[in-house]
Amino acid sequence: MIKHPITIAGLLLAMFAVVGVGLVAVTHQATKDQIAENERMALLNSLNALVPASSIDNDIVNDKTVVSDIDKLGTKETTVYFGRKAESPVAAVFTSIAPDGYSGQIKLLVAVLADGSLGGVRVVAHKETPGLGDKIEVEKGDWIHSFQGKSLKDPKPAKWKVKRDGGIFDQFSGATITPRAIVKAVKNTLLYYDENKKSLFLAKKQAPAKEQMAEAAKTESGK
Repeated sequence: MIKHPITIAGLLLAMFAVVGVGLVAVTHQATKDQIAENERMALLNSLNALVPASSIDNDIVNDKTVVSDIDKLGTKETTVYFGRKAESPVAAVFTSIAPDGYSGQIKLLVAVLADGSLGGVRVVAHKETPGLGDKIEVEKGDWIHSFQGKSLKDPKPAKWKVKRDGGIFDQFSGATITPRAIVKAVKNTLLYYDENKKSLFLAKKQAPAKEQMAEAAKTESGK
């Protein structure tokens, strides 16, 4: 029989730690698939807001590739989701970044239709000033809808600026930097698309994570 209180306390703490770790592991295992599915549905809803589900027949979430052009897309790696119907290109949705927002990076979804016009733009994440710069959010105003249907032909590239800089896009009172950054990022995304559209839809599809892991394991076992 154990008679030392310190030893008993230590054993009890160890037992609770083991039980606690076990509960966390079981909870994680039970919820990870649901969390992954929730994240997938949230992404799908965002993509479908720009590329309606009725206009495509592919799995746009998993039909994707990664491209690199930090000057035009704002980051070293940009995921591009493809919408297709009967294998024909419908839209490419870029996870572009406006690197020069007032309070840092502004993450975007920019949908470019096959003809080079915009299906729409949405702000995914930002740190802009509440009440001023946050008017870029679709929930806070209609400004972000002003991109829909625009292209490098309408307006011409020289007019892809806020009105204060001689362009056609509205700025916000007291917050010009934020819309200026987004207009520039969207224009650059259109430029990237225009320069790469012939090869973009032919890019090798990025396999889902599970398939990538299986392929990696297969390669490793074959060495």
